Amino acid sequence: MPVSGHRAPLRLLVLGGTGFISGAVAAEAVARGHDVTCVARGTGGRLPEGARLLRADRDRPDALAALGGTRFDAVVETATLALPRVREALRAVRADHWTFLSSISVYADTYTPGQKARTARLRPALPDDTTRYDPARDPEPSQAVYGGVKLACEQAVREATGDRAFVVRPGLVVGPGDDVGPFGYWPLRMARGGTTAVPPGSAADGAPLPAQVVDVRDLAAWILDQAGDRAAGVYDAAGPPVPLRALLREIADAVGHDSLHLVPVPEEALLTAGISPWTGPASLPLWPPRALHGALSRDVAASFEAGLRIRPVGETAAAVLRDRLGRGAGRRPVAGLTPVEEAALLRSLGH
Repeated sequence: MPVSGHRAPLRLLVLGGTGFISGAVAAEAVARGHDVTCVARGTGGRLPEGARLLRADRDRPDALAALGGTRFDAVVETATLALPRVREALRAVRADHWTFLSSISVYADTYTPGQKARTARLRPALPDDTTRYDPARDPEPSQAVYGGVKLACEQAVREATGDRAFVVRPGLVVGPGDDVGPFGYWPLRMARGGTTAVPPGSAADGAPLPAQVVDVRDLAAWILDQAGDRAAGVYDAAGPPVPLRALLREIADAVGHDSLHLVPVPEEALLTAGISPWTGPASLPLWPPRALHGALSRDVAASFEAGLRIRPVGETAAAVLRDRLGRGAGRRPVAGLTPVEEAALLRSLGH
């Protein structure tokens, strides 16, 4: 769609552009009529049609030298675990506005519900600005490592750009194009129908299990709205917190087969069967461990006041299903149970 309202077309630099979130930002920006340049190695996902690609390995010196003579209206930086990349971009690129994609992993307390971006205690930043996370040595970084690097990057951006910085801390980002997150298991499973194992309805203390997600397209739209308005500040990015049971029901209502029958599995039975929480092989996706209850029930009222808009979860589920079916759904899920694993679990419960 064209740029709406008072927002003029932007000369936009996306540091990324082929990944899940950065690709969604680039695609939305092109759709709005912005002039979009993406910096990426060009070996990952597909660049959105209409964007131009600057091939660069940001781990090499002077990778951004070609941008030295260009001024951008706005930059969206999505570096994951490399503080040196962020610092080099801040030195090499001239821009009127800077968005940094951080994470709710920067918060120290992931247990307590209802925390806000402006009040929650943060993890300390990493003191060594040469630190770069190496996924070859540690394919699954701890929250302390991931959050620490992200927070150090945030501080570098704010120090360099001042009131021109918009720092956004997404929670669980879902939507079409995501091949690794736990959400995508459910639209495919519920569309298949039949007796379906789902997480228990409540925690051991009787409290409803929490869920909180944001569609990648809504996140991308908000980032671009804020860039167009030259907005600054630090915000969480997530939908309203809801009971996990309600979120799964909304997915079922949107894409579930007529034969679908949801069977909540008690936590004790899941643990006995060796089923993991949250994500990964042989897991029941979105079943949150206690350590994530606070991270999945954050107070995001300030983000809504700042213009974040969230579509219904059922709409996201339908888009994820179309995306997964279009790209082949027969592979073993990155997160979730195989049909054989689920059948064994259900048999243990008498189903």
